[in-house]
Amino acid sequence: MSETTSVTVTRTIDVANKDVFDVLSLPQNHVAIDGSGFVLSVDHGDRITGTGQVFTMNMSGDHMGGEYKTDNHVTGYDEGKLLAWETAPAGTTPPGWEWVWELTPLGPDSTEVRHTYSWGKVTDPDLLKKISFPLVTEEQLEEALNNLAAAASS
Repeated sequence: MSETTSVTVTRTIDVANKDVFDVLSLPQNHVAIDGSGFVLSVDHGDRITGTGQVFTMNMSGDHMGGEYKTDNHVTGYDEGKLLAWETAPAGTTPPGWEWVWELTPLGPDSTEVRHTYSWGKVTDPDLLKKISFPLVTEEQLEEALNNLAAAASS
């Protein structure tokens, strides 16, 4: 039996695909979108336009002993369809968890959004002892989709 290493949620948002992608591709919007309560603000983050970019977030969580920063390394980009990044404590190499947003237009004013949180590449035994995965729950990912729908609709 294999152990689960990701959580995925899907929702249809009654907003044009381009508008949903515009919200997702601007890191500062993730403060309002975040369903986990960990994201405090954006420290540095231009609009995402391709892989290789890095944006930095100011975060807070008991799992890291309070406030901390993350560098988010963009690993997937396909305009209007895909955004993905691996997160790492600022100044370090990503240890293996990834956030993926997949968008599918369902018509001119409707978009299916699939949001995946994956930790399957985490291999550091000390990190695996420190953090109990999944750190973000399915309900928190669903809340992120609800927040995205609200942000894209405004």
